[in-house]
Amino acid sequence: AGAGAGAARTQGFGLLPSNPLSFLSSSSYATQVRRVTINRLGNRITRGCNQTTGVKAAKATKAVIGLRPLTTRVTWKSIESVKKPLSSSSSSSSSRCLDWVKGLARQLPRRTFASSYSPTTTTTTAAAAAVAAVAAESVGQRLLGSFVAGMSSSSRARVSLWLGTCSAWVFSMVVLGGVTRLTRSGLSMTEWKFAGERPPLTQEDWEEEFSKYKQSPEFKKVNMSMTLEEFKFIYWMEYAHRMWGRVLGLAFGLPFLGFLATKQLSPSLKRRLGLLLCMGGSQGLVGWWMVKSGLQEPKNQYETPRVSPYRLAAHLTSAFVIYATLLWTTLSVAFPQTAMQKAQELGLAEACKSGKKLRGVLIPFALLVSVTAVSGAFVAGLDAGHAYNTFPLMGGRLIPEEYWMFDTILTNTFENTAAVQFHHRVLAVSTLLAASGIFITFRQRKLPAH
Repeated sequence: AGAGAGAARTQGFGLLPSNPLSFLSSSSYATQVRRVTINRLGNRITRGCNQTTGVKAAKATKAVIGLRPLTTRVTWKSIESVKKPLSSSSSSSSSRCLDWVKGLARQLPRRTFASSYSPTTTTTTAAAAAVAAVAAESVGQRLLGSFVAGMSSSSRARVSLWLGTCSAWVFSMVVLGGVTRLTRSGLSMTEWKFAGERPPLTQEDWEEEFSKYKQSPEFKKVNMSMTLEEFKFIYWMEYAHRMWGRVLGLAFGLPFLGFLATKQLSPSLKRRLGLLLCMGGSQGLVGWWMVKSGLQEPKNQYETPRVSPYRLAAHLTSAFVIYATLLWTTLSVAFPQTAMQKAQELGLAEACKSGKKLRGVLIPFALLVSVTAVSGAFVAGLDAGHAYNTFPLMGGRLIPEEYWMFDTILTNTFENTAAVQFHHRVLAVSTLLAASGIFITFRQRKLPAH
């Protein structure tokens, strides 16, 4: 939804008015593109293109394009090579200005111009306005974010809806994984295939799967009295978790291929989505790597068979990374102009100042939330939540007596049940206090808003 190029394709360069701002103000283009273009570029374009002297119009065009290189095909070197005629102050400066505008127009990608474009345009002001309009489009897209550069508003709406659905799907996967963990269903399936497993449909199939589970350490030491009907419940829980993830892969991959085929994605968005597809595919491998650790005999005969807490933490962390990246990408496509950028465009100095301070606080807070969540994976992996059931004291003490039981710091931190639960409690309380402090501190301040 480029303002300048859209107008050029509609009107043709010979019909452009001297002030390209009229296009940007009256045409029905995307509101955010129009706002960014007008607020950041409007004054510069108007000051130059409203003048009768072509040199001033070209200088305004150069000022606009000089903000940043527009595309990979318009570099500082190419701009320098065609701006030299401006240094002349002779009577022929107007014709030199026209030559400069023509040269600059030739440097721009031809696809951004109307099919009726001709390098022999004779109106200096019209040519300057045309190049300035294209400059406004390209710079406006850069300000809105590289993820949406070149994407139409309808494409952004479709892509953001698709990505938002996938984000909710990933969230449900995390919840379903937690339910699988709570019901102790994760070790019920002793085999894994990338394309998926055929579920048991007959009594013979169920007997075969149950016999495989009976060979696992969990059955021998924990569930030796389990019946076939009880096994069916935990099997279906694990099977649902796996197949829900595989269907998610199809729900993400097939539309992705469709958007690629119809060329509705920007180059930056293609790379990001390709990375997410690889991350999602590898998540199944990480999950099996985790489950496989629980199918091995424990080192100690008195130890309860369970998956490695390190691998459980890796599986949960990768799920959080996928969810956060996917949600961030969704919001970047749906709202390409951030609240901070909007505040800067509108010149809201106080809101920008408060926003920068808030961002500086939220980054370490996000890290604290992440560490707290990962520590919960170690609590789950060690069943540390069953060790102490009082709060805030643990065994009648603020710091449990069994806090230090292993020789090395690393082992004691991640494998000592008392230490793991204590650290998780401290991190959780710290997260609550930090969130409350941030809310109290910034609730009365003027912050950027969409």
